[in-house]
Amino acid sequence: MLIYLISVVSNLTILLLIATQKSLHKPMFYILFSLPLNDLVGITALLPRVLVAIVTQEHTVYYPTCVIQAFLIHMFGGGTVFVLAAMSFDRYLAICKPLRYHSIMTPFTVAGIILLAWGTDFILILVLFLLQLRIRRCRNVIQNMYCSNFALLGLSCGEDTTINNIYGLFITAFMHIITITIQLFSYVQILLACVFYRQSDAKTKALNTCLAQLIVFLIFEFITLFTITTYRFPNVPTTTRMTIGMMTFVISPFLNPFIYGMKTKDIRISFLQVVRKRKLST
Repeated sequence: MLIYLISVVSNLTILLLIATQKSLHKPMFYILFSLPLNDLVGITALLPRVLVAIVTQEHTVYYPTCVIQAFLIHMFGGGTVFVLAAMSFDRYLAICKPLRYHSIMTPFTVAGIILLAWGTDFILILVLFLLQLRIRRCRNVIQNMYCSNFALLGLSCGEDTTINNIYGLFITAFMHIITITIQLFSYVQILLACVFYRQSDAKTKALNTCLAQLIVFLIFEFITLFTITTYRFPNVPTTTRMTIGMMTFVISPFLNPFIYGMKTKDIRISFLQVVRKRKLST
């Protein structure tokens, strides 16, 4: 419960800082706004329901509620990689093409990037769950602490779910190939630019700007890969598998605000200014 409250407060703090502080009204932070918003969706879709089930020992959930939880959880996973890819592309333009940055990253372009990230994620996940409509349900017990596409397929009447499984693997591969390619391109170009910059302060600024994004990306990818791997080994205890699966939706939303708060200078300065104003007003 404490982890959930800290995650909600810290992510809301980042959202409020970006929304209210004029110094953060920049393309980078407009795109960054989507990350804590996505984190709130992911952790809120998962933890409250799990915590209620643990406290009340009530393990029954209505099917529509289960579908909504599963949909939001999958949206969270896709949203994370798409938003991080959009942020890396923004940093590539800012560092490698500084003279053209503001002419490229107009409000229209920024809105288009954000809509593309969220829209692609929504369409891919929507189709994934629309494929569930062709499956008849004969069971009413899921072998997990939370609902997911895989768990919902387990309620079928033994029907052929090959199409669902293939599409699920396809969108997983598609999301990661596209987003990792964008990020690899962006960060390689940024590193090359740093090598050719003569000013040491420019190198430091470029690396500090991107370090937070790289840390967040690597943490999420490591946890996700670790989780997927456990499902490929049947000898892993079910409880262990479920616990590791929950880590995907807890660790990133919990750590991300602190990573960005510490490593992003503009956010850190804005936060300290707000705190000082509060102290002076009291």
